[in-house]
Amino acid sequence: MAAVKDPNYIAKLEKAIAEKYGTEAIQNPGGNWTPEKEADFVDQLRTANLKIKELQRKIEKIEVNGVLVSQKLLIRETNRSCPVCNKYSFESKDDVYMNKFDCCFTCYIQYVEDREKRWANGWRPKSGDKQTNGNDT
Repeated sequence: MAAVKDPNYIAKLEKAIAEKYGTEAIQNPGGNWTPEKEADFVDQLRTANLKIKELQRKIEKIEVNGVLVSQKLLIRETNRSCPVCNKYSFESKDDVYMNKFDCCFTCYIQYVEDREKRWANGWRPKSGDKQTNGNDT
């Protein structure tokens, strides 16, 4: 770039910018920076980096049997099949009984209700005792 012949060129340029965009546009960016602002900025950076690392961990892919699977999917260990009747369920009421009694709502009504003590001691129906229609004989 050729040398500027007018020694007041930069001052004129700053004045024109200040008139058009305001005095904040020509200020030194570090002029208002304080140690407190620096500490706050560093904390914000640290928090943002922790969030980014957590998101990267969630979307990280892992090879399982030759297939790339999201690690987020592998962390969940939910069993949606009832161990008593082998019924697969998406119903939320079954989740409650699966967590508490290790069976679905239907099996709870049929085998556990009013017999919680026996169930807690380990009793489970034999495969011949299980009824698929839900009627008690």
